[in-house]
Amino acid sequence: MSERLQPGDTAPDFTLPDADGNEVSLAAHKGRKVIVYFYPAAMTPGCTKQACDFTDNLDVLAGAGYDVIGVSPDKPEKLAKFRDKENLKVTLVGDPSKAVMEAYGAFGEKKLYGKTVTGVIRSTIVVDEDGKVERALYNVKATGHVAKIIKDLGI
Repeated sequence: MSERLQPGDTAPDFTLPDADGNEVSLAAHKGRKVIVYFYPAAMTPGCTKQACDFTDNLDVLAGAGYDVIGVSPDKPEKLAKFRDKENLKVTLVGDPSKAVMEAYGAFGEKKLYGKTVTGVIRSTIVVDEDGKVERALYNVKATGHVAKIIKDLGI
């Protein structure tokens, strides 16, 4: 079971391919706040709702100094289909090895329909300008989560 991050921890750096196969790294966002959210799979109902909510609020978040990166175990080809089908503007990156998810505590045991399974734990990590964890939210709901983040961050 991977360790969950706590506020004040240094966010693990990562470099992962985006939907177009370009490398995206957390270090490249130094000096800006970043919302890194982890979701189980592109093109599933909950994950689509969440990605659309982030896209719909991207201007508000960017205006408050936040970049948004969505991480799933999907390959870039599937992410590109997801982005194009849903008209997503949020940066989506793939972590097929799940190494980054594990480093963030977003992969491990979770309850699914009353059963314990191993998989992606829907999580959102807010990283400050210096690369430190500002907030670490685990087992979040897909619906209404973006509105809650905006409210909690005082945006």
